Amino acid sequence: MAYYIGKTRPSDPNAEQPYALGKLKLRLPFVHYGWEWPDAIQGAILSVVPMGIIAAMNSVLGIPFDVAITMVIINNFMYLIHTTFGDPAVAGWITPGIPLYIAFLTTGFAEGPERIQAMIALQLTVAAIFIFFAVTKLAGRVVGAIPTSIKAGILLGAAIASIIGEFKAEGRVSQFPVSILLGVGFSFFMLFSASTGELRKRYSFFRYVAQFGIAIPFALSYLVGLIIGEVQMPTISWSFTPLAIGEMVRTLSPFSIGFPPASFYLKALPLAFAAYIIAFGDILVASSLLKTCDEKRKDEKIVFEPDRNSFITGLRNAIEGLLFTYLPLSGPQWVGGQALVVNRYINSTREQEDSYWGGATSIFWGMSIALLLGPVVSLFRPGLAIGLSLTLLVQGYLCAYLGMEMIKNNIQRGIAGIIGAVIAIKGAAWGLGVGVVLYLLLEHDWFKTVAASQSADKPLSQ
Repeated sequence: MAYYIGKTRPSDPNAEQPYALGKLKLRLPFVHYGWEWPDAIQGAILSVVPMGIIAAMNSVLGIPFDVAITMVIINNFMYLIHTTFGDPAVAGWITPGIPLYIAFLTTGFAEGPERIQAMIALQLTVAAIFIFFAVTKLAGRVVGAIPTSIKAGILLGAAIASIIGEFKAEGRVSQFPVSILLGVGFSFFMLFSASTGELRKRYSFFRYVAQFGIAIPFALSYLVGLIIGEVQMPTISWSFTPLAIGEMVRTLSPFSIGFPPASFYLKALPLAFAAYIIAFGDILVASSLLKTCDEKRKDEKIVFEPDRNSFITGLRNAIEGLLFTYLPLSGPQWVGGQALVVNRYINSTREQEDSYWGGATSIFWGMSIALLLGPVVSLFRPGLAIGLSLTLLVQGYLCAYLGMEMIKNNIQRGIAGIIGAVIAIKGAAWGLGVGVVLYLLLEHDWFKTVAASQSADKPLSQ
């Protein structure tokens, strides 16, 4: 059992876990909730996932490994802002948009400080959008008003860009063909196969392995890469991971290298809005998963407030944009991690897991502590490009089927397909522009709108 200051664990099913500081809902480990070893161990195993972005930060932004791993560690600890201040979300990146961010940077800006300033502009713009919608509480209305074909097109654009980026001539698949294709095949089978559900029901071992997402497929493909020589053998470091905080701020903070010009913010705005639309889907998924917690466990009330989640997400983006702009951006939820925490919580008794907050926090403590250990980081360092490729290809599959699932008719299919292709080739600004024009030309029913307007103008006596 966890221990709390001045009060005991609430037995009223309509009561929240105790907290301090009123509306801030401050919760502290070992004060308002306990440590959960199973979640911490899962987080440590999954520490290979956030390290995957290091390869992209090096190739796209020229960030050296020591600085990049420092960024990953700080970003991981910043996830704890959510659970510390009353948001139960297991936060993460805005992952589906990573191929779009990479394309935005590599096609429109020169390598070096200019590209870093463009990333700063993108992240600060995303921060402003999240905070604006959190404060005004307009998110649901705005996103709901966007036509389905355009939202689906954004997801398809992310999917196409992801696949193109990995399979092009100089892409990662050409560098690690056996390792990546083996890992992708295993990942797809574990996550999406029609046989997976039945295997999980029949075999507890398969169910246990499947809950780690791409971590196990990555370990397998990395091991094969080492055996066949596609990947260099690691040099193990037995010290703690060195943190290059000074160099990080000096080379990446706008206070050191200068703030981006206004033109960079304008170029980033369409992509920032597209990233927000993608992220809003994660907010809806988080709301659904956390609602399941309330339905399954009657001994604790889990309150998810989308506006609180959006505000903290915007705050994380703002902090990172001002200190060390972060390529995958800060998102409202890590779907895989959220599913792991929720699954263990709803299948545990109060004695097995006293509070949801212990699991949602321990997963990141475990992951962050593992990233501070030199042996863990150095062991997987040679295979980080493989981990990134698996992440992007799995995300591409997810974006493709989610985008297609949204579509209801052939006109929407055509519009979404064109938007997706244009986004992948020309970027978000072109894609959204083409999408709006096609929606107005093909999908919007002008005659129905006119008829409805005329009907509304008629006097009641008619």
